[in-house]
Amino acid sequence: MVPVSDSTAAVGDSARTGGVADADERSAVSRSSQVLRQLNRNSASRVGLYVIGLVTLVALLTTIDADLFDYQFAATFWYHPENDPAGSTILLPPVGIENSFGTGSWAHPLGTDHRGRDILVRLVYGTRIAVQVGLIATGIGMTIGTVVGAVSGYYGGWVDDVLQRFVESLYAIPFLILVIAIMSAFGRELGIAIVGVSITTIPVFTRLIRSQVLSVREMEYVEAAKAAGVRDRHIIFRHIIPNSFAPVLVQSTLQVGVNILIVASLSFLGFGVQPPTPSWGQMLAHSRQYMIVNPWFSIWPGLAILATVIGFNLLGDGLRDAIDPRSND
Repeated sequence: MVPVSDSTAAVGDSARTGGVADADERSAVSRSSQVLRQLNRNSASRVGLYVIGLVTLVALLTTIDADLFDYQFAATFWYHPENDPAGSTILLPPVGIENSFGTGSWAHPLGTDHRGRDILVRLVYGTRIAVQVGLIATGIGMTIGTVVGAVSGYYGGWVDDVLQRFVESLYAIPFLILVIAIMSAFGRELGIAIVGVSITTIPVFTRLIRSQVLSVREMEYVEAAKAAGVRDRHIIFRHIIPNSFAPVLVQSTLQVGVNILIVASLSFLGFGVQPPTPSWGQMLAHSRQYMIVNPWFSIWPGLAILATVIGFNLLGDGLRDAIDPRSND
């Protein structure tokens, strides 16, 4: 039977522990609200968020129900199936502009390509590929890199040496050459492209979170958890990673833009998504020989890549400033 005094003390300790947990939870909620307010006050991050929201919405619309988006939307506006010639003149300029091939019209607001296909439609469907690869590859690379970096930094010693030599071997190979080598060996499908880009992303997050874990593992609450006999796995996933994750979150938004550029570069070089599936890099590659007669053919996909990458960079910069105000100093 437990003495009354001991029972009372245990209840008191439990209450204090619960109070600390509640305080920590309230602090986390307050911190999240503060970050959101800081983001909202940053005009550049708002612009980036609007651009990302628009691009993501377009990608979702073309992914969820492509047939519905193709034909029912076409009946209302000007859409044509993205891979079928529109039955009109090739290399038409945007609406209101005239060139040697004709005058642009609202039937094709951004003009047509070298096969008479509507450029606006192909830009819209190219958004799906860019967002899919950018987000999925970043998510996979971030997940694997975070776990590897946390384990490496937490244990140190020979575990750290082995894992860091593996990461350095990936860093030693130029990322574009590494992805091309993977796709040349295993195929040029979209899934292989995602795997290749993910592998090039892993070292970025591994080294970033490792540097955070090296300092976090010395904190008092980590030492207390070790002394209490808490398993290493629990410490890593419940204490180390959550308290080291803020820089990783910022890097992930920047890395999406980098991965979209990698995908566009692959498509430009003939890897990645293969014709007739539209992609922005592929459109740029096809427009090279027509830049004199119709420069608009190359301008539109270039602007799409530029706007999307800048949008993710603006959001990443705003998120970094909101999480760590000292970065402004």
